[in-house]
Amino acid sequence: MKKSLLKTFAFVALAAISASAFAKTNPKAATYKTHEVADKSAPLVYFIREITPEALVKVYKATGYEASGKVGVKVSTGESENSNYLRPALIKNLVKDELNATIVECNTAYGGGRSNNIDHMKIARDHGFLDVANGFDLQDSEGYMTLSVKGGVRIKENYVGSHFKNYDTYLILSHFKGHAMAGFGGAIKNLSIGFASGMSVEKSGKVQIHSGGTKTKGSIWGSQEPFLEAMAEAAKSVCDYMQGGKGIVCVNVMNRISVDCDCDANPAEPDMHDIGILASLDPVALDQACVDLIYTAKDGGSVVERIESRNGLHTLEHAEKIGFGSRNYRLVEIK
Repeated sequence: MKKSLLKTFAFVALAAISASAFAKTNPKAATYKTHEVADKSAPLVYFIREITPEALVKVYKATGYEASGKVGVKVSTGESENSNYLRPALIKNLVKDELNATIVECNTAYGGGRSNNIDHMKIARDHGFLDVANGFDLQDSEGYMTLSVKGGVRIKENYVGSHFKNYDTYLILSHFKGHAMAGFGGAIKNLSIGFASGMSVEKSGKVQIHSGGTKTKGSIWGSQEPFLEAMAEAAKSVCDYMQGGKGIVCVNVMNRISVDCDCDANPAEPDMHDIGILASLDPVALDQACVDLIYTAKDGGSVVERIESRNGLHTLEHAEKIGFGSRNYRLVEIK
């Protein structure tokens, strides 16, 4: 047999091996206890294993939520083409065709390509988001507005983009993944840091959250536990403002689950399998269900390690403690 043919066979054999074979195994998978319960009073989380435009619409509709009026979709536009942000082709059917919605974002507080209006708009255009929605709105492009934080111990006010008030209902469309600072990023992170005003305005909600409420300008660095608690409190303030959460529905997509966030221009390559799409009216239950799916995945070791090394579960603990949502949930799988 010719050497070239042998090389071809070897390559095909290697490619056929599941990616999970190279993933970091998860020693907690067999013993981890999830927060899924049979209690009928627990919030529902809907789950579909397919990750397609059609499946995204299907799981959204399963919630029974009907977005009305002027609809905003909060989604991350991603830092670079290398990051794992949700691709426009995946979300178009839901965002534009089903909801006729506007994609909304806020500028960053760490520099990069999305820290100002001009550069952020360019990235949104280059990444294709202007083509899959009824407009694109940088909500802090003209300043900030203040939301009251009820029950907060780290922050009493939350600073979001001034355009936040212009929408009647929101879809929080998040890519669930690890995060270098928060441990993981999902609906709560998108509700809090995602809506928070960036560095370009007088008071940066992003700086306030990251610093655990100690400042609104300057470096984003602060103590870990106050940061996680401020994130939960800011997310609660957004839901409280939107009719106590009735103006919001949340969807998490669990694909290309890297240990790094979409704000990382060069994230680590995912080393675990894609899981599916989940949706709920309770963002705490939704993020907890996603965390549970990571912890029970045999190839989820790297992401579990990232979550625990940042004490990421504390965000969920604090969110439940302040009455934001429930960590217990009922999981409904959609076929």
